[in-house]
Amino acid sequence: MALHGFLQGNRGYADTQALGDALKALQEEGLDQLPLPGSGQTLERFSGLAQVAGHDLRLCKLYEGHTDALAIIAQLKGPLPPLGSIWGMWAAEPPTAKVRVRREGRHLIVDGRKAWCSGAAVVSHGLLTAWDEADHQQLVAVPMDQPGVTVTNEGWNAVGMAATGSVEILFEAARGLAIGSAGDYLSRPGFWQGGIGIAACWYGAAQRLGEVLRVQCSQRADPHALAHLGAVDSALNCAACVLRASAAQVDREPFANARLLAQQARACIEDTVEQVIYHVGRGVGAGPYCKDPHFAQLMADLPVYVRQSHAERDLAALGEMVASDATGRWQL
Repeated sequence: MALHGFLQGNRGYADTQALGDALKALQEEGLDQLPLPGSGQTLERFSGLAQVAGHDLRLCKLYEGHTDALAIIAQLKGPLPPLGSIWGMWAAEPPTAKVRVRREGRHLIVDGRKAWCSGAAVVSHGLLTAWDEADHQQLVAVPMDQPGVTVTNEGWNAVGMAATGSVEILFEAARGLAIGSAGDYLSRPGFWQGGIGIAACWYGAAQRLGEVLRVQCSQRADPHALAHLGAVDSALNCAACVLRASAAQVDREPFANARLLAQQARACIEDTVEQVIYHVGRGVGAGPYCKDPHFAQLMADLPVYVRQSHAERDLAALGEMVASDATGRWQL
């Protein structure tokens, strides 16, 4: 079953459990097996993420985390995930929530609180960042169905993206398995490649919003709405070009440091999202906000999802890299 066909046959998810059921169905159909970044099919991976995002951003949040975890385990040559397993990928490191690990034989003993854990109540395994006894960051895979793992209802009071259930988890002497070595999560090439994948999710939702305006303009040629559609088309075309070029560069240089590429792409797609939300909202009027549940859900969810960007902090980091470069970097 193709991803497009699966998504066409499913619509509307009432809560976190419904999202978990949909993610499990995707996994059972093999539709979670996206090409790895840098495999020569990176654009196909980005396209898959964008399709799910345009269908439902809340499902995409869980789907992206699951597929990212599978990619990370493969990149770091970890053990094959258990058959039928569903994964969360949790790497947020707020100062109020830190997980510690210590070695005990072949396993790691996991203690602490992890925040922003999307889908925690409906996944079978979590892949998370933790800190070892030398205070180095270490990825650890943790089965969720074991003593010492408590999924709370704390830390998530969202309206947009509410059903992702991005709550906090308490670990008390839970058992986990190290994936890669200390520091591998951030140092591997796939970290920044995955950051571009997040931007592909933003793009997928923006593209779907733009389609609502396009359909309306095809049925009623209002000149003001057409002007907004022209602006949306220009922004989405630029963003699509950036994602295609980024995928091609990742495939050409799969082991290169993609930080600059990722931060440029994410800045472009974030700007596109903001333009699309502005122009589509003004172009379609109140009707879809009030009568089209899919449109209304995307409009509520997308501003929350895109805040995975760190806004001016990311732009400042990009500017710092560019400032020391040679003159003429923007010449054709």
